[in-house]
Amino acid sequence: MIGYLKGVVAAVQKSQNRVTLTLEVNQVGYDLQIVPRLLQQLPGIGEAAQIFTHLQVREDQMILFGFGSVAERELFRQLVSVSGIGPQLAVALLDTLGLQDLVQAIVAGNTRMLARTPGVGSKTAERIALELRTKLSEWRQQAGIITAPTGGPGLAVQEDVEMTLLALGYTSTEVSQALQAVAQSTTLSKNDDVEAWIRQAIAWLSQ
Repeated sequence: MIGYLKGVVAAVQKSQNRVTLTLEVNQVGYDLQIVPRLLQQLPGIGEAAQIFTHLQVREDQMILFGFGSVAERELFRQLVSVSGIGPQLAVALLDTLGLQDLVQAIVAGNTRMLARTPGVGSKTAERIALELRTKLSEWRQQAGIITAPTGGPGLAVQEDVEMTLLALGYTSTEVSQALQAVAQSTTLSKNDDVEAWIRQAIAWLSQ
């Protein structure tokens, strides 16, 4: 199995919701489907890059998926192990939420956040959380993934705060960072009202 490829970025193609990176390694061009948000980290055409890979084999084709880190690839593999989750949906989850927010949502059982991904309904989100919650709780520590501290708001409060801030136009990443920052610097308790957490989060985001 190919663990990673190190070569030169030859081309990047976008079609519908898929992004294909052509990486030239020893005069051979490898086409890899990558998580779209990886484009933000990729060097320019002609520059060197290292991409971690996963080979998906089907009866009619083989697809090489590319990731920016080992942790991202391992999370992808955990996702496709869930009943009903194929590689394209796993890529969509990683692209919509990102590594840290996705792990946090699964461990916290935050099905609302998971369901923001196109193609993921409430039942699918519940199944992901149910099957991976315990696994990822242990795995994230081994992988060195930092997620929101336990001192944050309770789950019900967190979901309401997130939905409100997203409706105001903030991104998932901004919301997650704000909640982490507020949790570390405030005297708010887990069960304080939603409005108090929203005010503190907006104040932090407005700095």
